[in-house]
Amino acid sequence: MEYKAINPSTGEELHTVACINSRELEIALEESFQAYLKWRETGFEYRAGLVRSAADILREQKEKFAGIITREMGKPITSARGEIEKCARLCDYYAEHAAGLLSHQEIEVDSGRSFVAYNPLGPVLAVMPWNFPFWQVLRFAVPALMAGNTCLLKHAANVPGCAAEVEKVLLQAGLPGGVFCTLFINKEQALEILGDRRIRGATLTGSVSAGRAIAERAGSMLKKTVLELGGSDPYLVLEDADLELAARTCAASRLMNNGQTCIAAKRIIVVQKVYDGFMDLFLQEMARGNMADPMLDHCTLGPLAREDLRRELHSQVERSIRQGAELKLGGYIPEGPGFWYPATVLAGVKPGMPAFEEELFGPAAAVISANDEKDAIELANRSRFGLGSAVFTRDIKRGARIASREIEAGSCFVNAMVQSDPRLPFGGIKDSGYGRELSVEGIREFTNIKTVFVK
Repeated sequence: MEYKAINPSTGEELHTVACINSRELEIALEESFQAYLKWRETGFEYRAGLVRSAADILREQKEKFAGIITREMGKPITSARGEIEKCARLCDYYAEHAAGLLSHQEIEVDSGRSFVAYNPLGPVLAVMPWNFPFWQVLRFAVPALMAGNTCLLKHAANVPGCAAEVEKVLLQAGLPGGVFCTLFINKEQALEILGDRRIRGATLTGSVSAGRAIAERAGSMLKKTVLELGGSDPYLVLEDADLELAARTCAASRLMNNGQTCIAAKRIIVVQKVYDGFMDLFLQEMARGNMADPMLDHCTLGPLAREDLRRELHSQVERSIRQGAELKLGGYIPEGPGFWYPATVLAGVKPGMPAFEEELFGPAAAVISANDEKDAIELANRSRFGLGSAVFTRDIKRGARIASREIEAGSCFVNAMVQSDPRLPFGGIKDSGYGRELSVEGIREFTNIKTVFVK
């Protein structure tokens, strides 16, 4: 196997990288473990200085990194710049707050003194996706590094340039050799090294099938895992919603990153009373997603990252139509080179259809009619996924109640699109995975949460 970058706008092959052999992999594993033994002894102030340097490099070379992202996976260049800036803010956050988030937590006991300490585990393997090729990696790596762990990255095979550049950023920032290492390995090698005693945990962002494979292998070795898998996020539009806000937000969420994000608005569930009014506005907003060269600032919708992803998405759209969904916009494969797919809207989607049951990983929205609030909530929860969700209503208390108590998901936003933020925990339930990234919960995932009692 080799890592191959193909420009999704043109179908042109950019470059390839060969996978490393077993000897090279063994060297990398040993370097990571030996580096951990030293890295864990460094202080938070030292680590924070290096992470701040990484933030500086990201900002200084933002145009370079954004260009690599766009050429390898097709994200609009403006979004790619935003991804790099978000990575820099992540570095800033953990550089400032990691020491406090991992400080000893004093616990009052009857006699003596007791506290909770957070110690690093060791080398952690990360299997990361292509859709946010810098953010997904650093979202895991920065808190893990600040906690004292070392990191081994197996990135997606279609973004080798991004994989190499992330490592270069951290090395240029001053991280010692072996503390962070990009491994150009295949899936079989990744599963194999999970059995190595030097690997102390694993995290994956990707498909449900990949998550199950990692969880099974790591579980057999009793190793900690964090999984962020697919999503089919429901966005509920209630009868008292601001329809213009709801339509604008749902469309922006559905088209973000060319529709290739786990937390996009995928199942838009609209109370029947406002269904027609919402649909008119939503179609207008989705139609603004005009396909254009993603390297141009005015692009709002670039190509899908790979040809097979486009083929699968189109199949899901066509199968849903055959089962009774109504095509309102898009839904075709354009002629010419590249992996383009237009903004697409399916109306009348019902349970049992692919557009309801499966994740649509591209700019295709499923609009579903609900009788009332109760029916909308039941439809929202009638899914094997549980990553993000949103509710639109002018009654803030109502929205907060539904968000906090009724929707089965790792996050629920009221009158806003779901987004990740370093200050907020991020993750899912059900087939969307387990564990959390970001915030205090994320930085503690790969630590030994140790009880200490002193009498």
